[in-house]
Amino acid sequence: MELVGISNPVAAPSDRDRPHRRAAFLVLAAAVFVSNLDLFVVNVALPAMQQHFDGSSLATLSWVLNGYAIVFAALLVPAGRLADRVGHRKVFLAGLAVFTAASALCALAPAVGWLDAARVLQAAGAAALMPTSLALLLDATPAAERPGAIRAWASIGGIAAGLGPVLGGLLVEADWRWVFVVNVPVGIAAIAVGARVLPAPRRGKENGPLPDLFGAVLLTAAIAALTVALVKADEWGWLSARVLGGLLASALLTAWFLRRSARHHAPVVELPLLRVPVFAAANTAALLFTLAFAGMLLTSVLWCQQVWGYSALRTGLAVAPGPLLVPPVALGSAALVRRLGPGRVAALGTLLFAAGIGWWTAAIGVRPGYAAELLPGMLLTGLGVGLTLPTLVGSAAAALPPARFATGSAVTTMARQIGAVVGVALTVGLIGTPHGPQAALDGFRRGWILLVVAALLACAAALWLAAAQRRAAESR
Repeated sequence: MELVGISNPVAAPSDRDRPHRRAAFLVLAAAVFVSNLDLFVVNVALPAMQQHFDGSSLATLSWVLNGYAIVFAALLVPAGRLADRVGHRKVFLAGLAVFTAASALCALAPAVGWLDAARVLQAAGAAALMPTSLALLLDATPAAERPGAIRAWASIGGIAAGLGPVLGGLLVEADWRWVFVVNVPVGIAAIAVGARVLPAPRRGKENGPLPDLFGAVLLTAAIAALTVALVKADEWGWLSARVLGGLLASALLTAWFLRRSARHHAPVVELPLLRVPVFAAANTAALLFTLAFAGMLLTSVLWCQQVWGYSALRTGLAVAPGPLLVPPVALGSAALVRRLGPGRVAALGTLLFAAGIGWWTAAIGVRPGYAAELLPGMLLTGLGVGLTLPTLVGSAAAALPPARFATGSAVTTMARQIGAVVGVALTVGLIGTPHGPQAALDGFRRGWILLVVAALLACAAALWLAAAQRRAAESR
């Protein structure tokens, strides 16, 4: 089987190459940062987009988030396989160029349809640059320094999560288009420097299998059909023929995708990986937890701006305490993981997250009361995310042999993106289009109850993970 987006160990670079390696890391870090940042700043910008595009509903604009996540999830593994075939640097730079150009197109969007199409293009670029960035980092780093380099690479997402709400609020205060414009100079500079400092391509993989692009199309169609049905459920009726037809179409396309994956020589998802109990449990928990996390982030932003009347900047500052907790909690939880085990720590994190959303359900009112109502929930959810997501991602990777790390990490990222799509779609469908503060409160409470249920299901999956890890340890 081919590796996805990661190279085999190569000869360690010499100390004379250290300045070159630092420059390469900065290029890779900048690319990964802006692609992660978009996941957070666009949430803050969504209400401003709705005001700008008169007549656009939340259901329509939700595709600005979901179109990106669907295409990113579907293309992540095929892009990594393509990079193994034609070269990591070439695919990384091409992906960064596509992402940068698409960001400019997003900023220029005259209509929602244009913006959605540009976001899809942006996701295709992100899917190419994300897996190849880790492969290039390992190629440029001596073997002894690779664990630290991987931790630094992984922490970029946490930094983007912490800075995203505040930076998004600052940019939206000027104009929502700036959340996309800011990517352009960073992308251009990274391409110019990266072409000089990134590791040179190595020969030997040109004859690898072609990625299953049709399988990626099937997966995209399956997730899109599910998303349409959920987003439109409030408008069409949850038991309407169109909603039920969308759910049926999604189920049939998913079955076709799984059947094709079982037979293709380079599938989007290597199904044997899902028969590894620890890997399957970790990914199930990650999907369910990310469903809750994506819904939490969207509802907190919408609540602050649409119900409490906060500005975009004030919303970013209000939301920031939760994401800012994630990096220190993630780094500081290593001792707890060693003591309790990853599954139990992840279960604890999901319970804290559920408690934070539950607090909002019980305490929030239509009159602003940030310190007593929103802030406690943000802090609890931040603690929950910091304990849960890094633990689940690490458990999924550790469950597989080193030769399958790249493929497994790509599948885990894909599962999280699918969870985010479903979370946003379900939340939008449950909130609907409320008229008046009390109707809004009722709609948001429906959404929050869903997120609590998803977090509790993730807790059950985390306990399954703990049991699977215990059995795996006993069998050694």
